[in-house]
Amino acid sequence: MAHHKKFDHFPTEKDILDFLRDTGGKITKREIARAFRITGADKIQLKKLLRDMINNGQIAQDSGRALRPADRLPGVQVIEFAGLDKDGDVLMRPVKRERGGPAPTIYLSDDRRKKAPALGPGDRALARLIPIKDDPPTYRAQILKLLTAAPRSILGVFHGGENGGRIHSIDKKNRDDYWVDRDDFKGAVDGELVTAEPVTRRKRDGGPKRARVQDRLGDVSAARTISMIAIHAHDIPNEFSSDVLAEADKAKPVALGERDDLRGIPLITIDPVDARDHDDAIWAEQDTDPKNPGGWHAVVAIADVAHYVQPGSGLDREAIKRGNSCYFPDRVVPMLPEVLSAGLCSLKPGEDRACMAVHMWFDANGNKIRHKFVRGLMNSRANITYQRVQAAIDGNPDEEAESLLKPVLVPLYGAFKALMAAREKREPLDLDLPERKIELDEAGLVKGIALRERLDAHRVVEEFMIAANVAAAEELERKKTPAMYRVHEEPPLDKLETLREFLTTLDLKLSKGAVMMPRLFNGILSKVRGTTREHMVNEVVLRSQTQAYYSPENQGHFGLALARYAHFTSPIRRYADLLVHRGLVRALGLGDDGLTNNEIEELEDIGAQISGTERRAMAAERDSTDRYMASYLADHVGDDFIGRITGVTRFGLFVALEPSGGDGLIPISEIGNDYYYHDEARHALVGERMGQTFTLGDKLDVRLTEANRFTGGLKLELIGNEDGPRTKSGGRQANHRRKRPGRPNSSRSSRKRSR
Repeated sequence: MAHHKKFDHFPTEKDILDFLRDTGGKITKREIARAFRITGADKIQLKKLLRDMINNGQIAQDSGRALRPADRLPGVQVIEFAGLDKDGDVLMRPVKRERGGPAPTIYLSDDRRKKAPALGPGDRALARLIPIKDDPPTYRAQILKLLTAAPRSILGVFHGGENGGRIHSIDKKNRDDYWVDRDDFKGAVDGELVTAEPVTRRKRDGGPKRARVQDRLGDVSAARTISMIAIHAHDIPNEFSSDVLAEADKAKPVALGERDDLRGIPLITIDPVDARDHDDAIWAEQDTDPKNPGGWHAVVAIADVAHYVQPGSGLDREAIKRGNSCYFPDRVVPMLPEVLSAGLCSLKPGEDRACMAVHMWFDANGNKIRHKFVRGLMNSRANITYQRVQAAIDGNPDEEAESLLKPVLVPLYGAFKALMAAREKREPLDLDLPERKIELDEAGLVKGIALRERLDAHRVVEEFMIAANVAAAEELERKKTPAMYRVHEEPPLDKLETLREFLTTLDLKLSKGAVMMPRLFNGILSKVRGTTREHMVNEVVLRSQTQAYYSPENQGHFGLALARYAHFTSPIRRYADLLVHRGLVRALGLGDDGLTNNEIEELEDIGAQISGTERRAMAAERDSTDRYMASYLADHVGDDFIGRITGVTRFGLFVALEPSGGDGLIPISEIGNDYYYHDEARHALVGERMGQTFTLGDKLDVRLTEANRFTGGLKLELIGNEDGPRTKSGGRQANHRRKRPGRPNSSRSSRKRSR
């Protein structure tokens, strides 16, 4: 029990309220009497005072006789998923909320959220609520037990027989089996992946849970089902209605009309080898204005999706429902039908295409002097891959790249170098975290996992796109037209404090009190570059950042070190960009299909909607990657790997296998012959007796013991001996015996290894 402050007088009502607010844990009449040194007959007076305060509505008494201020929530109760805030943090709400007062804000505690299965609509949990502040009422929820809600839809493998069948759910949150009556098969055959709906039973009915098949998704062993599982599990719309497809089919190429004729400019598109659409084209030349020596003139041209997707149309309603395209290793779930996304809105070489374009003029140091937006007609000279562009610049061009080298590629690189000079002066956040790409063979099976290349050619396109996005935000602001900004706020104070505590353990310092800017983080990152701590510090700095979102309120983009930023360059795959295009059409009088008054009134709600669909897509893409990874590693169960700790929790270690990057769990019960506690500040598990420490970023020798291709889960065990497991960084043993934890930022995990 916590040690409470002692008092030398009989408490007033205010004293009791202050004590209840300031003291953690379960507080009963006994704790109050002990704190105020109340004995003998005074206990009767205290009992009366507490009863009067309950009757007057000042305090409340929960089950177990725990007391609390009446305006605070019970310390332990059932809560449910309520959504995500603008930073992407999980919000919860009480299942049974007391009437009166402002609605409380309840954040899901970080230690559970980082690697635990994501909570979603309908999920409930028994939780301990820890007050953060009273005005407005804000709490942190520590999950005690996840409570399973009845699923609205079931995704599982069907197994049929003559008398009926069963569906084995493969949802991470619902692993039940369901009985299917013969009449409810809907043609499903043994081994198929299906979606089903639960059949409501009366309470007195016995036997297994029941369901009826809704959709058949194909052979569960087929490679293509991996992405389908993620698509259905996250409720991503993946089929267009016949009305929407018919509307898209009516689209026609545009004539020049009043558009600017850009067909004489040798714009090119640069994309990955497997790109399915081409929505941005670039070009640059040395500025001929003598007043701008060494300067550059660049053009970024983007597919004019706003011409084809009119506000309020069926295409528009479907696009806002999807919010964005979703990209999986074997497919794309597009925001727009293929006749547009891969057809009239794809800037194919040699074909006239409607576009929105921005001319930008930069000085020799990459500072933008001015810009001009136009609605135009363009004709791409070529579509070329990043690798071919890089090879050409490095002196090894192929025939097509050779013809583009002097007139197009060399000027592009010249303008890029100027833009990079401006970027380096701005000093955006410079995180270095490797990204992996799943490579599939012709049958859709994983043939390998590779690190994504980071070439200068990639950065050329990125810098041109960033410049165009900034110009779009500036233009809308200049014209006083509402915009959908891409917002990335600076890290919140609580995450910064957690980061500072962690860096202190590494003898690194993040300035306190200074204006928070990305260069402060870059200074930390530069100190660990090339060391064994590099990956760990990059990961922790990333976790300290807020999640970007869309909003009509400009809060700047912290990561890019930009005062204003709006997505303009990908309207084929992001609804936010389509809104920015419409805003420019309205602001500059470029047509009658610009942003409507109705859209302006709803921008805040639309921002919340598309921020949510973006997070949904990210979760689905991550789940799909996990399943592909598990499928790839299933043939390697029993093999030994080197792994790196990517997450430290009170229930175990999350470890990424090298070189594949597959993420697996080592349960705390399997770690070592000791009792371990979770040191949150250090992102570490520490053995209480022998002091062995497992810290974020450590390398370990591990063995893969399980790979579940349906859930994407990997289970690992440490390779060690009777003296304890080995770490590749030397298994840092503490040089002193650590006290048992009983302090903030530590949670004890006393699970002993069982063999």
